[in-house]
Amino acid sequence: MDATPNFEPAEFDLLNVPAGYLDDPYPYLATLRTQAPVHRNPDGTYVLTRYADIAQVYRDPAVWSSDKKADFAPKFGPGAPLYEHHTTSVVFTDPPDHTRIRKLFQFAFTRRALAAFEERIAALVDGYLDQLADQGGMELVEGFSFKLPIEVVCDMLGVPGQDRMLIRDWALAILTALEPKLTPAQLDAGNRAVVEFKDYLRGLIRHRRAHPNEAQPTEVLTVMADAEADGERLSELELLHACIFMLNAGHETSTNMISHGVHEMLRHPDQIARLRADPGLIEPMVEEVLRYQAPIQINNRRSVAEARLGDVTLKAGSSVHMIVAAANRDPAQFAQPDRFDITRRPNRHFSFGLGIHICAGNALARLEAAIAFQKLFDRFPRLSLEAPAKIAPRLRFREVSALHVRTA
Repeated sequence: MDATPNFEPAEFDLLNVPAGYLDDPYPYLATLRTQAPVHRNPDGTYVLTRYADIAQVYRDPAVWSSDKKADFAPKFGPGAPLYEHHTTSVVFTDPPDHTRIRKLFQFAFTRRALAAFEERIAALVDGYLDQLADQGGMELVEGFSFKLPIEVVCDMLGVPGQDRMLIRDWALAILTALEPKLTPAQLDAGNRAVVEFKDYLRGLIRHRRAHPNEAQPTEVLTVMADAEADGERLSELELLHACIFMLNAGHETSTNMISHGVHEMLRHPDQIARLRADPGLIEPMVEEVLRYQAPIQINNRRSVAEARLGDVTLKAGSSVHMIVAAANRDPAQFAQPDRFDITRRPNRHFSFGLGIHICAGNALARLEAAIAFQKLFDRFPRLSLEAPAKIAPRLRFREVSALHVRTA
């Protein structure tokens, strides 16, 4: 890929990205990966774009901490609700707390547990596709790719149907707070969302304990509230933030994965033809969507000791931005990385992370996507785009905010 005009890698600032980056970050990332793979950002943090370096960080949690107290205290304020959530959430903790908390909700994502949702996912997809058939077209994010994962994760937690839009609004505010730069309005909205989300969950837990017969067999909220691992239970605070994390993470990544998958397949009709000719390609297709348009583009770690990445030595206490989107297109790992190819094997992308923090819900997300894509492209052979996908101006999350399709 050619270097982007008017772009000097030495001057790159992740907190003030060049014009055009949010629309298409990949040319910029390719230049960084080639010329400055361990780039010192103006704020003293480091931007990593090479697959090998990011793999090294993921695989060494003893050196590279996920704890975000030092990073989030100045960003949110040490007493802020957002600070409380994002430093209690399992994704931003280290062992032994990470190990203990994850063990207490990992049961929800076993093969046996997910098998109970397969029929429900298929039924939901069929219903959305019936609506698409009736209308002849649809804004796919609202009508399909958002609805599916939010319905499934809310089913898992026992959230009533009428409250599910609340969940989305709270999730958007809380996750937006993870962007590198925030406005005061975004900060206020995120803090308010955490408080309201916690109050809502407390009420839901009280109701479930008072009416245990209302819980569905697949519901995990009450099980998590009472579960023990090695004689320990989640504290109320850990339980609330574990639920918030599951509800947020359980739909954000999947929504964008499905939206990007539909968009890329419709932009590459030869790949649709391949899938129709060989339905067995559905699993590698899902992996290629995840690689090609990583729903989460950035992860972060802080070193607890001096560390060396490539030919750069980083002091203890250094913060790194692991640019997943860059690693997923590193030609040292992937042949023709800018080519969308659903037959790609192997495909060891980082879109669900790696190591002890690999996404707990990755199997559920893959199941949702496989069913959604297979049914959509089987049922609508003439599906097409009305316009290219609209990409939201977010740095950490690669969000499709609108995607209009028609059936003929």
